[in-house]
Amino acid sequence: MSRLTIVDKGTGHFLVDGDLTFATITKRTVKSLTFSTAHKEITIDLGGVGNTDSAGLALMIEWIKYCRAKRTLLHFSNMPKQLVSLARLSGFDKDAHFAAHLE
Repeated sequence: MSRLTIVDKGTGHFLVDGDLTFATITKRTVKSLTFSTAHKEITIDLGGVGNTDSAGLALMIEWIKYCRAKRTLLHFSNMPKQLVSLARLSGFDKDAHFAAHLE
């Protein structure tokens, strides 16, 4: 298990590093949504994600809902294939955030 960290790279860019799993996502991680209030457009780079499960997908969906409510544009980059597969299995592959990463 790799500890989860969210690194602020500046100007609305964030790097997620570690595992996005039930074991690593905490209430604090979910509350990290407040990062979006400072920017009108956000990019979350998932290139540092090792393992993920449905909790990772649920966290991403929460980020999407939060950003929509705050009228903040949200982009994901370097989405792991495992997350794309989970989105497809869960029926979220039609959402633009995930559809852009489908092969």
